Amino acid sequence: MAHTSSVKISLYISHFLSTWNSRVFEFGAVLYLATIYPGTLLPMSIYALTRAASAIIFSPVIGRYIDTANRLHVVRLSIVLQRLAVAVSCIVFWSLVADWRWIPVLGSGNLVILAILACVEKLCSIMNLVSIEKDWVVVIAGENEGVLTTLNAQMRRIDLICKLAGPFVIAIIESYSIKVAVLVNLGMNLASVAVEYYAIAKVYSIVPALQDPKTSSPNDNNILLTGEPESLEGGNIRYYDRLINSIKFTLHEFNVYFHHKAFRVSFSNSLLYFTVLSFAGQMVTYLLSAGYNSLHIAIARAFSVTLEISATWFTPFLMSRITPIRTGIWFINWQIMCLVAGVSCFWPVSSKPFVAATGLVAGTILSRVGLWGFDLSVQVIIQKEVEAEIRGSFSSVEAAWQNMFELCAFTSTIIFSKPEQFRWPVMMSLLAVSLAGMLYASFVRLRRGHLLHLPLCIERNLKKMLGDVIGYERIMQSPTNV
Repeated sequence: MAHTSSVKISLYISHFLSTWNSRVFEFGAVLYLATIYPGTLLPMSIYALTRAASAIIFSPVIGRYIDTANRLHVVRLSIVLQRLAVAVSCIVFWSLVADWRWIPVLGSGNLVILAILACVEKLCSIMNLVSIEKDWVVVIAGENEGVLTTLNAQMRRIDLICKLAGPFVIAIIESYSIKVAVLVNLGMNLASVAVEYYAIAKVYSIVPALQDPKTSSPNDNNILLTGEPESLEGGNIRYYDRLINSIKFTLHEFNVYFHHKAFRVSFSNSLLYFTVLSFAGQMVTYLLSAGYNSLHIAIARAFSVTLEISATWFTPFLMSRITPIRTGIWFINWQIMCLVAGVSCFWPVSSKPFVAATGLVAGTILSRVGLWGFDLSVQVIIQKEVEAEIRGSFSSVEAAWQNMFELCAFTSTIIFSKPEQFRWPVMMSLLAVSLAGMLYASFVRLRRGHLLHLPLCIERNLKKMLGDVIGYERIMQSPTNV
């Protein structure tokens, strides 16, 4: 398939706007809630947990919709609903920071409203991300693995740039005025709708393969027909039957995921979300308690993101030389080694918080190269291994597990909430990464028959040595030497 620069530019613009708005709002919401509810983490915890729980519960349904509906309709729906949810959320945030208590609907239930809107925003974000990264990119690349690798790397670069710049921009504005920050957040959100809407439609119109109807698995079409016949009342399926069928459908989606040949790869990547070893809220809070200030953290975060972005440049090069499977094992091992080194520096000197934190920060920064190199490798493997008719459902179940492990990471710091107890979440994170490495290694072993690929010169010498040893043993065991 011929790929024009117009397709790539339009795709990148759409992805940038979607990711930028998502990152800005995600971080901005934390700042807004901290200002509205000072002195307590409960509202923020409820907000975050509800948002993550919605992703865990409803991701399979989102995936099924992605697999069956028209591609353009799916992405456009995700754009409109996500922007609408963010816009209404910003209006609610504005009313609260401006103390507009005269609006009746914004009484004691304002946090409930914000949490529901956050769930909608999160699910639409998953819908957009899975559709574009797991389906559209594969279709656009066709059989050209080089194009697929390039598209993946560029999309990940966009993700990382938005991850760094988005929170930074909204934090700078919020430091000046939270009211201005909310309005800027709202303005960027509304201004991007038309551009993103048009850009993705342009990609769809240029690439004929995206317009092909999707195929679905016969098992999926009949999944709701198993079991007891559905009862009809007034032409509608009874609520109980709908609930049972929904449960059956969800279990079916998870069953397909667990028995898929790409399960080990996907689940190993999901395990990496069980971590406090990133420059997110938990580790930042610990670093502040250990004596770091905001400047130290900003510098460390900048170094981290710089290395993460660098991984998106040389990972495609490595994959073109040694295949994505081997690249993945290299990067996951690099991540494990860096974290082991960082934790080894952190644990013995935990009585000196600043020194311990510095060792942990160094190991974490270096490990991010392995994290994103592994992520890119896994993404290519999954894109190639997962059948077209279940891309959405498979990736959505994967997203559900990622959110589940992210919740586990939050739970670990809730249980071990004191700074001096941070060592235990750190060890849990290291264990999760190690388990991910072992799971991926088992996939590599099954797929390639071996884990270590030695240079030809070493292989020849090793075979020669083994041949000499075996020959000697045969001579010694021959009748003439008995």
